Amino acid sequence: MTETLSAGQTKEIFVDVRLELRKEVTSNKALIITSTGKITVRTTSLKLNSVQTALVLPTTKLGKEYLIPPVPQIQGTTDQVSLDVTERRPFTLFIVSAKQETKVTIEGVPTREVVLQPQQVLQVLVQQAELRAVKADQPVAVLFGHACAIRHNCTCSLLQTTLSPAKDQKLRFFIPPFLAKNKTLLLISSNESTTIKGFDPDSPLVETNGTAILYRPGLLLPLIPETDFASCYVINRIKGMQNFAVILVHKSFIDGVRIGNIPLENPDWQQLRGTEFVSTPVDLLLDKSVIWHTSHKMAVYFHGKYQAALFGNPAPIISRTADFRGCLLAPEVVHIGEVAAGWRESVKYCRDKDLQLVSLSDGHNVTHIYKEMIQVNNDSVREAWIGMRRSSQTGEWYWLSNDPVNATNWKDGEPGAVNEGQCAIMSLESGEEFGWSDQDCCKAVRPVCYRRPVLFPLG
Repeated sequence: MTETLSAGQTKEIFVDVRLELRKEVTSNKALIITSTGKITVRTTSLKLNSVQTALVLPTTKLGKEYLIPPVPQIQGTTDQVSLDVTERRPFTLFIVSAKQETKVTIEGVPTREVVLQPQQVLQVLVQQAELRAVKADQPVAVLFGHACAIRHNCTCSLLQTTLSPAKDQKLRFFIPPFLAKNKTLLLISSNESTTIKGFDPDSPLVETNGTAILYRPGLLLPLIPETDFASCYVINRIKGMQNFAVILVHKSFIDGVRIGNIPLENPDWQQLRGTEFVSTPVDLLLDKSVIWHTSHKMAVYFHGKYQAALFGNPAPIISRTADFRGCLLAPEVVHIGEVAAGWRESVKYCRDKDLQLVSLSDGHNVTHIYKEMIQVNNDSVREAWIGMRRSSQTGEWYWLSNDPVNATNWKDGEPGAVNEGQCAIMSLESGEEFGWSDQDCCKAVRPVCYRRPVLFPLG
């Protein structure tokens, strides 16, 4: 099937793909989603009162090595492991190959090697702590979980999460108090060992060179390392259920958090003891919420509850680069041309680079562009063409971009009379505050070329 989506649009796809869960098998039942543009994909599994959500990693973000987390001890599930009773079966790894034939090594006791064809799924039973890592010669995806883990009162539910590729560095994981409540365990893996420990509110920071997963009955939630913090996330709520965003940010930057176009309303910031970070839950009332920061990076989780079932996952990232104007998809470009030429030739020079002579019509944005120009200029150019000129019919000044002429920055005595200069030039000399003057359009001057940033729709 083929779908066409506009920017910010969401599409639900319903699938029924089942695997044999009682034995280790290789399956060709993989759903393949491709796109001509950037998209995020989240899976939602619903079965009776059981709910699970997980992010689907794009093939560009897959890895060749994954550390297998320790198995949490669950009464009625892991205390009497059996292949004959569903809720007592072992935890399982699902290893999914990408576009090429892939040799997979499953390190443990014993170590095994398997060859997967493109888009094949391998199911591996995890017998307690016998497996340590998954390594492959091509990128793969790895999922970890249980088909029917006991949650409470002899009730079992699906328990599933997507593992993140291993990294060769020490990582810091911060644990928001809202996510860590009764019976919370931390499943910590590293290159040397695996550890299971209870959550201590006095120690909400985990440091490891591997991964950290938060476990609560019915929920496996990978924690976001500080190195993966980002500036913009998008969350789609699940109708008929309680939906939350959990935001984690440095306490000095709480004023920059936005949901859509507005700041947070009366946030209940909770200090993470012994750290400089705070977190808060936010009720999600809209079908889609864009959560972004004007100047800094943060972590955002999607979390929810359906009856007694918990679910959640790290929120999908839209952008890692903060921008005061919104959720940045592509950064702006400020370029001072290498060639001094007339205004008309400068227009062509910029267009040949898929840019345009800069428009300085937006007073809120002008100061920011001036700062960018200082960085790219480095005091080497004294003046430059901008995208403003005088109409030969009316004598009125206009922007080449068709932006309205609102705020201006003419030097004293500028612009001159109609019969004087017809094109606008900007000073780049220090102390002149980027003042404008009118000049003969044939004067040889370098241009300031510009491309607006591309922002994700906030509504």
